[in-house]
Amino acid sequence: MKNKNLIQIKQFCIYHEIENTFITELNNYGLIHIITEENEEFLEPEQLPTVEKMIRMHYDLKINLEGIDAIANLLNKIETLQQNLNAVQNKLRLYEEKETE
Repeated sequence: MKNKNLIQIKQFCIYHEIENTFITELNNYGLIHIITEENEEFLEPEQLPTVEKMIRMHYDLKINLEGIDAIANLLNKIETLQQNLNAVQNKLRLYEEKETE
């Protein structure tokens, strides 16, 4: 195995008491990326918070995969808008500071 930081999907599913097919479906929807090495499937550690949110949405809130996909897309748009808003606010502060000088 090239990267020892990868998380084996089988072990992840056992730990979270979920089916492997759920992770496969998330990958099919393009919500996560599965890495295959030596006939084993892995997740990158950076994906864990996202995958765990999706597990809670599906198993605790009973949201189907289509709903999770829609929610993930909306959350990504909100994050992008928030970043844009922060950038605009920072620029505005610069102009306001120059104006008061």
